[in-house]
Amino acid sequence: MTKKIAVAILHGIGNQNEDFSDLFIDMLTKRFSQQIKPYYTTPEDELIIQPIYWGSVFNEKETHLWNRLNKEDDLDFKQLRQFVIHFFGDAIAYQPVVNHNPNYIKVHEVYADGLRELSKTAGEDAPLIVIAHSLGTVISSNYFYDLQFIPDKIPDDVMRNMQSTSLEKGETLTSFYTLGSPLALWSLRYADFDKPIQVPSPHLKEHFPEIQGKWVNMYDKDDVFGYPLKTINDSYDRAIAFDTEINSGGFISSSTPLSHNNYFKTIEVINDIGDDLAEIWKRLNLASKRK
Repeated sequence: MTKKIAVAILHGIGNQNEDFSDLFIDMLTKRFSQQIKPYYTTPEDELIIQPIYWGSVFNEKETHLWNRLNKEDDLDFKQLRQFVIHFFGDAIAYQPVVNHNPNYIKVHEVYADGLRELSKTAGEDAPLIVIAHSLGTVISSNYFYDLQFIPDKIPDDVMRNMQSTSLEKGETLTSFYTLGSPLALWSLRYADFDKPIQVPSPHLKEHFPEIQGKWVNMYDKDDVFGYPLKTINDSYDRAIAFDTEINSGGFISSSTPLSHNNYFKTIEVINDIGDDLAEIWKRLNLASKRK
């Protein structure tokens, strides 16, 4: 029996739909399958992908807010205003605070539920790959920070959505791909921002000594929301393997801030991640056959 790869995908800020990752999943699975097809007859079965649609926490509230604010239907730049509410509303509403933030907890409940589904389908100790876009990178960083550094402070509501599997505890976190990440801006909120999450998890070798993971940050220089992360400070320089500059989007959008919305459609992103996933699968499954 082969060891499957578990992949969690998170969207970014803005008014997202539940099917936000459908095309990306199809293309990523195809690339992955091309790389392992010579070794396995049904390669698409080896990649278990779980979209984590955290936008469900905010979308209805933001739409309701817009309807109230535009009750008289007299505001100019309506489309731009709706964009601002959905785009920045997510980031503002999610912010963790010292005392209590139900939105932060609700988003992490959704995250925990997604990892629980992955654990059921891919296996309780399957290698976990996280692919996150935009604010999803910040949410992922916070989620695994809580698991790695303050597990005793994780809210009860989040814990109720978790089982005590290695995957759900973050022990099998192997690689983290941040796409168009604004995480650098979050450094402004803290006096010290020198404790990034550990990728791969410090426990990964206990489960899979034969594989290596990494944190790869991908950004487009025309994306005003995505930034290099290694240059934040020495701690992030050590934590992140690569800051990779890419060209996100089509002929026109790739040269504008609209590039922020196109990472999941960019062939370079799909190919690089798909090839990495295939390499992890080979190390897990082919190495064991040779022994």
